[in-house]
Amino acid sequence: MTKDTSGRRGPGARRHAIADHVLSAGSVTAGDLAERFGVSLMTIHRDLDELERQGIVRKFRGGVTAQPSGVFESNVAYRLKTMQAAKDAIAAKAAELVEPGMAVMLDDSTTTLALARRLGGVTPLTVITNFLETTNLLARERGIRLMALGGEYDSLHDSFLGVSCVDAITALHVDLCFVSTSAVSGGFAYHQEQHIVSVKRAMLEAAASNVLLVDHTKLGRVALHRVAPLSAFDRIIVDDGADAESLRELDEHKVSYEMAT
Repeated sequence: MTKDTSGRRGPGARRHAIADHVLSAGSVTAGDLAERFGVSLMTIHRDLDELERQGIVRKFRGGVTAQPSGVFESNVAYRLKTMQAAKDAIAAKAAELVEPGMAVMLDDSTTTLALARRLGGVTPLTVITNFLETTNLLARERGIRLMALGGEYDSLHDSFLGVSCVDAITALHVDLCFVSTSAVSGGFAYHQEQHIVSVKRAMLEAAASNVLLVDHTKLGRVALHRVAPLSAFDRIIVDDGADAESLRELDEHKVSYEMAT
């Protein structure tokens, strides 16, 4: 194992390096981190406690993870690194639905961020989002009228949430809404966090047509909260990594879906 010398530069630098390593690896043990950074297990646990407090990682017995579970969403920095090819393929298929002159709403998912990267070629366009990454991406895009949804900033998701965000959404009506969720199973879309669910539901209510963007790792999984029945979406776009059983389940619930290749 290659040792990391950032611990010699102080706890701040070490915690930053630990976060980068966990986000890259997905999950590691506390013992591996202690060896890698040349510090005691007690020091590593203090570092991990602070990173968990910041919402960057999640501790479990003997280790730490950045990966999502049925109860916890992963940090946006981790989500930005995962399933990139699948998200790009899904975004390319989704972009075919967008026409000049439309008003489009995008949630705070990294899959809709991939779609946002393609919208500069479909103008004029009005784009509404609560995701800071998308806001920064489109802020200087010519031909796009950008509307940023306010609310309480959430660093874990790099987005604006809460009652103020929901109120802002309910005052709008858009042509298309694109959202992603953490899990799809049994005819429902799910997410781990209640305050995220309330924003997604408001977005779905504000649109004439709703599209769910999910990579194949989300299929056949459940999370803590139901976002909406799959019947709330006019179509679902998945990547071609979806297995036959997952697609069969979508067929059983009479869901309209498309495969992105």
